[in-house]
Amino acid sequence: MEKTIARSRWYRLIPIAFITYSLAYLDRANFGFGAASGMANDLHINSAMSSLLSSLFFLGYFFFQIPGALYAANRSAKKLIFWSLILWGGLAMATGMVSNVNALIVIRFMLGVVESAVMPAMLIFLSKWFTKSERSRANTFLILGNPVTILWMSVLSGYLINAVGWRWMFILEGLPAIVWAFFWWRLVDEQPKHAKWLTEPEKEALEERLQHEQQGIKAVKSYAVAFKSRVVILLSLQYALWSIGVYGFVMWLPSIINAAPDSNIVKTGWLSSVPYVLAIIGMLTASYFSDKTLNRKAFVWPFLLIGAIAFYGSYLLGSHNFWLSFVLLVIAGGAMYAPYGPFFAIIPEILPRNVAGGAMALINSFGALGSFAGAYLVGYLNGTTGGFGASYIFMAGSLFLSAIITLVAVKAPAPVHRPILAENLT
Repeated sequence: MEKTIARSRWYRLIPIAFITYSLAYLDRANFGFGAASGMANDLHINSAMSSLLSSLFFLGYFFFQIPGALYAANRSAKKLIFWSLILWGGLAMATGMVSNVNALIVIRFMLGVVESAVMPAMLIFLSKWFTKSERSRANTFLILGNPVTILWMSVLSGYLINAVGWRWMFILEGLPAIVWAFFWWRLVDEQPKHAKWLTEPEKEALEERLQHEQQGIKAVKSYAVAFKSRVVILLSLQYALWSIGVYGFVMWLPSIINAAPDSNIVKTGWLSSVPYVLAIIGMLTASYFSDKTLNRKAFVWPFLLIGAIAFYGSYLLGSHNFWLSFVLLVIAGGAMYAPYGPFFAIIPEILPRNVAGGAMALINSFGALGSFAGAYLVGYLNGTTGGFGASYIFMAGSLFLSAIITLVAVKAPAPVHRPILAENLT
């Protein structure tokens, strides 16, 4: 049966999903470079306001996750992402045109609102096209847009700010999302049955496999029941704590590096990109073996624990050895990103299709709250303590708790599934 499921899905859909999420991540993460350059001086932004602006995105992101996911699941993920691309590209460009902090506050919040549905909508979209034994890898290739984008964005943004200033950096990096919206609309089909590039037998084989996978999942009649389930509640808390570490790291790494002796914005850009090389390797490796074994749990919690230990090690080093501390930050960054693919494969395997999209949105919305807390509190701790040690401890503790909750929340795969796995992978 596996041979009749078209491999063309991978090269037709995954590059499109990857580019789309990459552009979303570009327009949210480049704010860290604006904050580390001349934006603060030009707009008279103090450290407390900079922390608020970094985190406001995630507040908007939190409120509109679930409505966006429900629209994507019940109406059209394709249409939702098309309009989101245009709106977030426009808001990203507007960031480079602001003349006061009040306008920037509105833009950062609204950017979070229009990007909020992208992640759950894309996960819902991929769940309609890829089977259980493929889903962790499909999710990973989507979310790879995050570290890959930061990798090249870190270098590009440093050069752009140095060459044309922070305003033109935002404008030039916001425009591609608007252009790409029209490519997205032309290239993507909502469901396999709409795809003219699949044969009828290929459509039928894929749909039969997806329907077969749903048969082994206990029915859940409503979103309310799904949202109150133990595993969804625990995974929401887990992802919030995990996101504290990730976005505290992403939003403030440029400032941490830029504060080092003899640093400049171009050097900061190059060094800020290094953790994301390890992140890419870790994500691809974890997703591959997670799909091979169908064991999601074993490829989530160990990486979060490694991230916690690396942050704690950076705290112990303090400011005495920048380069060794930087190596530990590289390890922390890579470890935090590695489990994304396996993690987002968990919910579609334990909840039926009618509620899985909403549950993923709920979990992602709590991740947005964690991102808000991470971006704000890490900046606050850095500003009030005059160093980075307190924020390292904060991120280490959050990741440690996230690893423990993963152990409690997620069950190991049942042995009965292994014969099916072996058949599916031949």
